[in-house]
Amino acid sequence: MSEEINELPENIKNAYPLHLLVWFSQYEDLKNKLIAGIEPEDLEKRDCRGRTPLMLAVTLGQLETAKLLMEFGALVNTENRESWTVVQEAVSTGDPELLQSVLEWRDYQRYSSRVGGVPELLQKLKEAPDFYVEMKWEFTSWVPLVSRMCPSDTYKVYKQGSNVRIDTTLLGFDQNSWHRGNTSFIFQGQSDQAKIMEVDHETKQVFVEQMKMINTSDIQVLQPNSQSVTARLTAPITTTYLDTDKISFERNKSGIWGWRQDKNETVNNYVCKVFGASNVELVTKTRCEHLSEDDKNKYRSSKTPLQSFLGIAEHEERTPTPSSANRKEEVSRIAEDLKNTLVEEMPNEITEQEEYVHSGNPCHISAAEYFNADVDLGTRDIGRPKEITTKIQKFKATLWLSEDTLLVCLNKLCPLSTSWLFLVLILPS
Repeated sequence: MSEEINELPENIKNAYPLHLLVWFSQYEDLKNKLIAGIEPEDLEKRDCRGRTPLMLAVTLGQLETAKLLMEFGALVNTENRESWTVVQEAVSTGDPELLQSVLEWRDYQRYSSRVGGVPELLQKLKEAPDFYVEMKWEFTSWVPLVSRMCPSDTYKVYKQGSNVRIDTTLLGFDQNSWHRGNTSFIFQGQSDQAKIMEVDHETKQVFVEQMKMINTSDIQVLQPNSQSVTARLTAPITTTYLDTDKISFERNKSGIWGWRQDKNETVNNYVCKVFGASNVELVTKTRCEHLSEDDKNKYRSSKTPLQSFLGIAEHEERTPTPSSANRKEEVSRIAEDLKNTLVEEMPNEITEQEEYVHSGNPCHISAAEYFNADVDLGTRDIGRPKEITTKIQKFKATLWLSEDTLLVCLNKLCPLSTSWLFLVLILPS
């Protein structure tokens, strides 16, 4: 173990052994530790900044270390404290080889998870009664005429034996726009194996996937092509989530002032209590630090009139990059240090590995600072300095809750819900 690790406090060394090996690029020591055996919870342990060892390696841009961790089962489909995934952090580095490897292992883990659940899924489907159900959902807006342009869809689900079919017309989202089509997903279960078919009714094409286990030696069959990698590296990174920290609920009131009482309404013959939810925020964060100026301009000009119109209900703020305030001073200081190093020491003292590690830690955060939860890093962080645009859509919601409906729904839908959840897991994402 390196001298740098030995100099750290014992509590940090005991708490984050894998993280420290990643931080100091101790590849061989990390490999030996993984070969010796390690508990899965240790491999997925988060440091005080909310990163797993794999997330830390990717954020620092350590390609070989990230590959090693993924080979030993580190989960790719995880998020850090800011809701960014490992794939998104790989995009942020701008390293196509790192991104390709992360995508490859992510798809492998997703596929293995889906295939591994097939036997249990088939059993659940056989136990559930045959059914047909329609699931309708829609977005609405208080702005006149906008509701007509908001996305909506009705999922039609057919189940017979161990076969399930889902019809949908909403194919997906791209930023704030959506794509329409006419597609069916058909799941056919046969003894201990399954087949998934994606039927495009408009182009009259059928894509068939036979679900079977893949060995890690054959993982290259899931390798993304160069076009998909390039598309990710030339597009903004976006994450959307519902901020629940500020949500509050209270009973709605009815009646005139002075004689107000809790409001109840009847919905489908069920007496419901009416609640109001306030401070509901839908947060959308977009990162562009990995884009060239041309790509940034294309992104800004690609916004549709509808997006601009809906922007009146949004609050937009730009988060400054951690080093933007002192970037010129920082660059000058680094250049001066580099010049002194070249003059006073050997000309080739700086190795490629040191340069690459430095690019993953531009704010010069030490391990003692990073792994100490009591140290406030402020706007400093590891990885490429972030350029984040945050849009917050605030709205209120009304909930009608009945104490009787829950028991009735559970009795009727419990056999179906398990099957539906398993089906969602195996459908192509």
